Amino acid sequence: MNPLEPNKLLDAVDARTKLAGSNKMELLLFSLGTRETFGINVFKVREVSPTPPITLTPNMPAGVEGVISLRGSIIPVIALARFIKLEGAPSGIGETMIVTEFSRHTQGFLVQDVDRIIRVDWEKVKPPENMLAGQDGMITAITELDDGRLVSILDVERVLVEVLGEKAMPVLPRLESGRDATVFFADDSTVARKEIVSVLDKLGVKYVQANDGLEAWEKLVNMANRASSERNPMKNQVQIILVDAEMPEMDGYVLTRNIKSDNRFEGIPVVMHSSLSSEANRTMGQQVGVDAYVAKFDPAVLADTLLAFLKR
Repeated sequence: MNPLEPNKLLDAVDARTKLAGSNKMELLLFSLGTRETFGINVFKVREVSPTPPITLTPNMPAGVEGVISLRGSIIPVIALARFIKLEGAPSGIGETMIVTEFSRHTQGFLVQDVDRIIRVDWEKVKPPENMLAGQDGMITAITELDDGRLVSILDVERVLVEVLGEKAMPVLPRLESGRDATVFFADDSTVARKEIVSVLDKLGVKYVQANDGLEAWEKLVNMANRASSERNPMKNQVQIILVDAEMPEMDGYVLTRNIKSDNRFEGIPVVMHSSLSSEANRTMGQQVGVDAYVAKFDPAVLADTLLAFLKR
């Protein structure tokens, strides 16, 4: 692979906000020193640089090499090949560092080198089969390049949880007694689904879930068809729809646009719950009509946002 020049990595953010509702995303391709190609959503990438000197720290999880100071902030540095136990990877930690920012955390991922940025259709991004999920379930999706190569998209949210540990669930207020509510949510990350369920259980709220955007839309359409046949408005069946931004086959922006353009879902707020917490991503959500945008993962903020809608 030919490394990208760091100063050419990210184009103007304004151009990327035009992807909202197009069911497309941009991936930065990189190598971990094997024949496999990996990818990460460009919106999660802050910069790329040669691997800097790293300060070793004791008692770090396997694959976490230490920390660096990045413009005054101390961030962990993770050797991805070691962390996911990639067979056949070189013994070194990686010559290139991808600084990422998501879920309100900044961290450095060490890789062998970076290739280029590609634009892909979410409908061509597929959930991995169980046998392909590999690396202890660290692969969240697969897509295919024009030359036939497969790109594995790592579940970097899970990497972060394993590095930092899961947040302790705070005490959350339950929905007022006598009120019955159902939240429909869609998220492709097993970590995120587990966290969402924990919040909804604490709130005493029922839920229906889907593992990607296309599955979510198909379930919602079936529910709406049934509600129409029973002459019972959909808003009586589901009170909030909670969507992730990044999902295989159909992303959260297209899913939201579909919901907002179907009058059977009138009166049901759509909340976008995403690890992409930049203003650009919030703008993309606004463009397709989301009613609220919540950055992952803060249980208290998510709970407050949901309760504000449920109490209306």
